[in-house]
Amino acid sequence: MEHVTTSVSGAAKFSETSVSSTWGAVPLAGRPTPDEAFKYCAAISAGHAENFPVASLFLPEEKRPYLQAIYAFSRIADDFADELDVSPGERLARLNDWETMLVDSYNGRADHPVFVALAETFYRCHVPLEPFSDLLSAFKRDVVQNRYESFEDLLSYCRCSANPVGRLVLMVFGHRDEEIFKCSDAICTALQLTNFWQDLFVDLKKNRLYLPLEDLRRFGYTEDLWRRGVADERFRALLRFEIDRTKALLYDGAGLPSRVERELAVELKMVWFGGMAILRKLERRGVAPSSRPSLAGIDKVGILFRSLYYNDLSRYGRKKKQWDLT
Repeated sequence: MEHVTTSVSGAAKFSETSVSSTWGAVPLAGRPTPDEAFKYCAAISAGHAENFPVASLFLPEEKRPYLQAIYAFSRIADDFADELDVSPGERLARLNDWETMLVDSYNGRADHPVFVALAETFYRCHVPLEPFSDLLSAFKRDVVQNRYESFEDLLSYCRCSANPVGRLVLMVFGHRDEEIFKCSDAICTALQLTNFWQDLFVDLKKNRLYLPLEDLRRFGYTEDLWRRGVADERFRALLRFEIDRTKALLYDGAGLPSRVERELAVELKMVWFGGMAILRKLERRGVAPSSRPSLAGIDKVGILFRSLYYNDLSRYGRKKKQWDLT
């Protein structure tokens, strides 16, 4: 489209090797059309296994390409931050270049397919630049920070790493209400925390520990025990504590689906139930170096059923008190 112009500064900074080796897609030759760019982003979305759906078939077809563009931008940036065989300085340089290309695309100049798709997303959906910049700040933080002293420190990370994604999804659907954003923030933070607890031992190879250090001290667990893969009673008590806090955040956002259109509501409920299912698996089985809870096919069928059946998420999974007759 004519409002997307060529950016000389953009794609030249990313060779085919630097991008494709990160996530496996093959860059297009030359500047792609918007349709080609959206197909490129859709391939990235389809090629990564996630706990939670990315632009599923329950969403209106005309909205999916924009969500896939947002996901592709985030996926590649996250992979840049996680390239352990690349120096921290080089990883930050790649993220800085990615940010330059982001700003160019916001101004309608793009060559890389992800940013051609994002330029269309900015133009068609009127989404702001800030949530994307917040995401990049979180990815940069991953490069330079691998410990969090307090739960509040961890929440500050989630405010940039997770919450912008939910807000962008809502903006694509035309929502701008701050109260709706607050519900979304609670769910997105809970999902990010769920992923942290799920990957506690997977993150050993990155030397990233997302359990707040103050909580380790509270439960008598240590970094040395974590590095040795010890999942003893102290660890289990600590994990239960974090799971309870994470569930509380999910319930804080439980009213979100009822405040949006049905197509988006089903998707949001699938995400919500997916997070809750992982937390319940963590409660029952815990996590260990040889055991990472994940969603099986039967779990996903149950999530779909509950997403279509349940309307009041705030009551799901909560035991009724004896005097509660509702």
